[in-house]
Amino acid sequence: MSKAPIGLFVPLITPFHADESINFDAYKTIIDYTIENGMHGILVGGSTGEYHMMSLEERKEVIKKGCEFANGRVPVMAGTGEYTAKETIELTNYAADCGAKWGLVLPPFYQQTSEEGIYEFFKEIAEGSKIGIVIYHNPGSTCVELSPEFIRRLALIDNIVAVKETIDERHTSQTYAAVRDIPDFAVMEAEEHLLMPTYSLGSKSAFSIVFNLLPKEMREMYDLAVVKNDFRAAAELNQKLVPFYDLMEAEPYPGPVKAGLDAIGLPGGIVRKPLTQPSDELRAKMREELKKLGYKVK
Repeated sequence: MSKAPIGLFVPLITPFHADESINFDAYKTIIDYTIENGMHGILVGGSTGEYHMMSLEERKEVIKKGCEFANGRVPVMAGTGEYTAKETIELTNYAADCGAKWGLVLPPFYQQTSEEGIYEFFKEIAEGSKIGIVIYHNPGSTCVELSPEFIRRLALIDNIVAVKETIDERHTSQTYAAVRDIPDFAVMEAEEHLLMPTYSLGSKSAFSIVFNLLPKEMREMYDLAVVKNDFRAAAELNQKLVPFYDLMEAEPYPGPVKAGLDAIGLPGGIVRKPLTQPSDELRAKMREELKKLGYKVK
């Protein structure tokens, strides 16, 4: 039903006003910035977008506006995970009607189920959704780890088109090997430090918080490694960017990346409670690293 996402997908922040209401003008500014600087696609309403601190109506508005602001320039993926399959299908199909091409869905968590329960959850969602489903595998947050063999089983379900891997390199490489023969299924790396190793495996799809801040540099690294097969040049650029990878989650995210955007004059803004605002120390480190890359900082 839907082909796998290919390229770099920025998991967009959601800018807020001082009263924590959503700043949609700033949201459009960030979308334009990332698209104009090389992102292949955008993810709206994901964890970096702070969806877990939003009402359902706010989530819908973020998805709708994200699709409107993208305006067909790049494909849109929407965070559509809910606690039940029925609710997930409803939100996924809402995103489809807005123009999204894929829905990003977490496995059931907190009230944990069996592997068979997870399988049936994703199968029901895939069968009931108008657009392709991307598995969001983030055991560090959900405490639900899917084995590479089980991800392969899910990948064989019609309309499940990718997995977003937020886990260690060993698991990601084993997952890539497990699904490599499945047409139109992508393993999408989501850990900054593991982008280069994953590109070397042959993966052509990725997410990264830092894409919000450094889309141009991250696209250049992707093109060097994936398009031109110049891993030496890509590795040299990657080394310059490592300090930013470390800073992205040095404090509760997405605070650090928002601080970076503020530093270069873009609207990062505050994070919603109960997340804490980035410290002055982190902001100073971010400005220092941005200067090294040639950015003018505030």
